[in-house]
Amino acid sequence: MPAIRGQRRWIVASTIAGVLALTPATAFAWGTPGKSNGQKAAPSGGTDGTSLVSKITFSGSSASESGGGTGSLQPVGDWSPPACWYEPRSAEEFAKYVEGQYNETVNTPGQHSYAKASVGKFRDTYKDGKYKNYNLDKKDEGNWWVAIRDEDRWMEPEAQACDRKPFWAETGDAPPVENAVTPRVLAELAYNRIELPTTEVSLAPETATKVNLPTWAWLDRAKFKEVSVTAQLNAGGLNIQATTTAKPVSLRLEPGTEDAETYPASGECTINAGSIGEPYAKGKSDRTPPCGLKYLRSSGDSTFKLQATITWEIAWTGTGGAGGDLPNGTFGNDQDVTVQEIQSVNR
Repeated sequence: MPAIRGQRRWIVASTIAGVLALTPATAFAWGTPGKSNGQKAAPSGGTDGTSLVSKITFSGSSASESGGGTGSLQPVGDWSPPACWYEPRSAEEFAKYVEGQYNETVNTPGQHSYAKASVGKFRDTYKDGKYKNYNLDKKDEGNWWVAIRDEDRWMEPEAQACDRKPFWAETGDAPPVENAVTPRVLAELAYNRIELPTTEVSLAPETATKVNLPTWAWLDRAKFKEVSVTAQLNAGGLNIQATTTAKPVSLRLEPGTEDAETYPASGECTINAGSIGEPYAKGKSDRTPPCGLKYLRSSGDSTFKLQATITWEIAWTGTGGAGGDLPNGTFGNDQDVTVQEIQSVNR
């Protein structure tokens, strides 16, 4: 399966005087692979020599393979994928990163003294204070766990919840924090990286419909099929993964005006045997569309905004036989519909 969405560099959460710095009151928080294929500009001061790359990788089927536009799931209800979580890092990785950030800060010309003091105090905690030399002598006995913030959401209040400073956990012990990465957490992160095809329905009549004329609506079944994304983490001796799958289950039509009717009356077209609506064909003009709409007045010199929204059912499976359901998601878009008066000739 092809890899999707480029990886992001990890960045420290706080910036002092335009240079990456660590403060005693701020936990480490690095960015992760985000929702776009490009790279966001990181704060000045990051270098390839001292920055780490997230160990979570994402791969799977992508709606963009079928061409056209794409979009992301919008969860139904108040739930949303995690904006922050915790990942393990080996003693060597953690030591290299902290030392690199320390050296970069203290050696930056013009760096403020309080920035140097802050990064020095943070370094001392793990090198010569509460911990000794980053626990390198215990490197085979456990890992450092660090707070991770989704780079696209790191300013949101939810991203600030993972505020614990880097801590040590023995191998086999469950980290004593919420959102320590698990197969379910990976599944939730994969949820946020599913790409769905643009929901533009085919209509008959195609270019313009008429007042009181039943209009058929359907979607290309080749584009609207199950979409899956797999998230995997291999770090600190932890090798886990989860696959999140979105399955289309219904299409909702909102005509864009109250002067309209939908087929069925609820406006919710269920998906049967992979079909999303039924394509119009000759010989069906006297039938009621199984999925469609009827406008009761003209759009005049303008158009109506028809909104078509797909509801996707979400399930996941993961390492060790774990699995279950996640909240349904939706994705849709508007399209212009011209409605004309039916002209008649009086003799």
